[in-house]
Amino acid sequence: MGKDALVQQLVDSYDNWAATTHNSANGPACAGACGGAARMTRELYPYDRLFSPIKINRLTIKNRIVMAPMGNIDMCEETGRPNDMMLQYFFARAKGGCGLITTGLVPVSHGIDTTVTELDGLTYFPRIDRSRTVMPGWRDLAQGVHAYGSRIFVQLTAGLGRVGNPQCLLTQKKLPVSASFLPNYYIPSIPCMRLSDRKLRRIVGNIGQAAADAHAMGIDGVYLHGHEGYLIEQLANPAFNHRKLGRYADWRRFGLDMVAEIRRRVGPDYPIMYRIDLSLALEETYNEKTLDSTYLGRMRGGRTVEQTLSYMEDLVAAGVDVFDVDLGCYDNWWMPHPPASMPAGCFVPVARAVRERFEVHGVRSNAGLPVPVVAVGKLGYPDVAERALREGSCDMVMLGRPLLADPEWPNKAFAGRVADIRPCIGCQEGCLNEFVEGGHPQCAVNPRCSFEHLMPERPTPAGKPKRIAVVGGGPAGMVCALVAARRGHSVTLVDASEKLGGKLVAAGTARIKFDVDNYRIYLERQMQEQVKAGNLELKLGHATTARDLASGSYDTIVCAAGAFETTPPIPGLAELVATSLAVSATRLLRKPELLGDARSVTVIGGGAVGCEVAQWLAVERKVPQVNVIDALPYMMQGSCTANRGHLLHTLAAHNVRLLNMTRVERAKKTPEGVTLHASRNHHKNVPDPRVSWTPILPENVVNPLAPKVGDDWHEEDIASDLLVIACGERADDALFYELQQTHAAPELRNIGDGFAPGRILEAVRAAYRLGATI
Repeated sequence: MGKDALVQQLVDSYDNWAATTHNSANGPACAGACGGAARMTRELYPYDRLFSPIKINRLTIKNRIVMAPMGNIDMCEETGRPNDMMLQYFFARAKGGCGLITTGLVPVSHGIDTTVTELDGLTYFPRIDRSRTVMPGWRDLAQGVHAYGSRIFVQLTAGLGRVGNPQCLLTQKKLPVSASFLPNYYIPSIPCMRLSDRKLRRIVGNIGQAAADAHAMGIDGVYLHGHEGYLIEQLANPAFNHRKLGRYADWRRFGLDMVAEIRRRVGPDYPIMYRIDLSLALEETYNEKTLDSTYLGRMRGGRTVEQTLSYMEDLVAAGVDVFDVDLGCYDNWWMPHPPASMPAGCFVPVARAVRERFEVHGVRSNAGLPVPVVAVGKLGYPDVAERALREGSCDMVMLGRPLLADPEWPNKAFAGRVADIRPCIGCQEGCLNEFVEGGHPQCAVNPRCSFEHLMPERPTPAGKPKRIAVVGGGPAGMVCALVAARRGHSVTLVDASEKLGGKLVAAGTARIKFDVDNYRIYLERQMQEQVKAGNLELKLGHATTARDLASGSYDTIVCAAGAFETTPPIPGLAELVATSLAVSATRLLRKPELLGDARSVTVIGGGAVGCEVAQWLAVERKVPQVNVIDALPYMMQGSCTANRGHLLHTLAAHNVRLLNMTRVERAKKTPEGVTLHASRNHHKNVPDPRVSWTPILPENVVNPLAPKVGDDWHEEDIASDLLVIACGERADDALFYELQQTHAAPELRNIGDGFAPGRILEAVRAAYRLGATI
């Protein structure tokens, strides 16, 4: 059906915004093109629009802040009953001042959608449909949220369909299902079976029953999960709904039937919210060659923007009271899950388009009220959120990850304590990747997230204050020092650098990493506050030794010394490092002048760091030719799918050459610069490193249909002006073991990268637990 101009403009801006010199502090929030980077400023304080009430049907919400559905995977008992983990998680966000809370998705299609139920009838999803045994959990949840003056909607889904876990084929000997015969998202070679109209009518009935149950349990409203390519959208979008016969060949029918059934069961006054994407943006995301050569081509002809707007008006007529709206689906997963590399306020123009349409057409709900439009997408910066409301782009703002990072975000924004808001860093390693890998939602910068039932809001004061030395001013060292100091210990933090932050300094250099830089600024501010309070002493620019620490008579020494970047044993590479023709990724980010006038750069190492540096070089520094080399089959293996997908898509858009399954044999200096002699596997089954539409499966999940990669190695010379080394790290643990050998203090601990190189998630989690228990 062609490309939409607004959607194409936005999609292009998401790949290119970092190429501009505009690095907005607080907006404008995506005025046509997106607003870029954002800082935790308070220029628009007091936030009178953000903290004004709004009515949805007959329900009054105290402010304009909505907590996004964050997928409460494995936060319930195996029967689906909400447990104390899930309850305390939501209570913390209600206590933090959020006006409207929404749960993660709750399927009502057990026994129909084979991907939502585990063996023995167990599930990792919360359930409201199983039996009366799950009801007390929902009643307790509603009552606890109401105690803080907040409201809560339960998000209901018809199922996962083609985006569900295809392991049902192995564990249950059943294929996944969908609106039509479509490929499974995770393993496209597995087909999804077409659901019959009879089964779809059962799901419609289940949705109505779930709404009635929610109403009876005291839940304030229901929220239909109609976006991102889940089963509701698979039926409500012609990209997925290829049915020719029957009631549900009309792609509008399933959504309208669900809303009508809910209204039949709960009456006219119970709020119904609907989550929808203005466009899948598949044809705007991918070029014709990609569409023609992959399964994506079967998904052409998705709903146009005009069709979506018309459908939304029909949904309102059927009984929907409020919408939140975004772009994208699983096959461009970074759209509905905007990663660090997306700009602030990225979907505000989408909300504005809907709001303007409703105003022009005089759309009113069945209660006779204007239909609120909720903006979503990286709005965790109070000035950006307030501006979107003041400019009339939306009626409410939805915060997901920002409320995981800091449940007190609303209270702090209301009080003007913006600088004290702990910012989300956009890594999505805790909130998304953690449950994809088999865990439950967490947060890289908030170690209490999902552990509120176990960890008190304020760690227990120290019974006997100790003298503690912390070696290292990176995230692990700072968090451990902060928690210990706040508990009443006397803490001294020592670091050889003159500046706090450790690897965060380099990690926050690129424009797409502005969220990481916000976090570094936040931590530094918290450290300075403890210094002023007299609980913490900083010794920066001081390279301490085991002898120094032993002579300090400390009760506890915590080593958080970080890690060394590794240089692979490639013949000739050490000589290039010595002459600055090869440089580590961290060193280059700290000293961009080392790039010089390089017109071509090769990055050795295709992990997250290597690909982020490649993006910085190609987009921000505008290096004409950038190559990335890695020996593994996939680039950024182990990274969150959304973050990985957007970065790969951006690298492809800027002609970065990705060489996977490539081994560097030797490196040498040439009159023109440097040349790498490499061996590259050209076998036909080597994965295409540019694929951003299909995820990498978790390492413990085997794809039985994956083609075997054979050996077809060819030698190749790669010439560059400069080499960048991004080949991982090794722990800097020598000081810890020296302290241990010399018994330098009664208690010794080693955390962060100095224990095992990892992510901010692992560093902060360990640091907080240690600081809270010393």
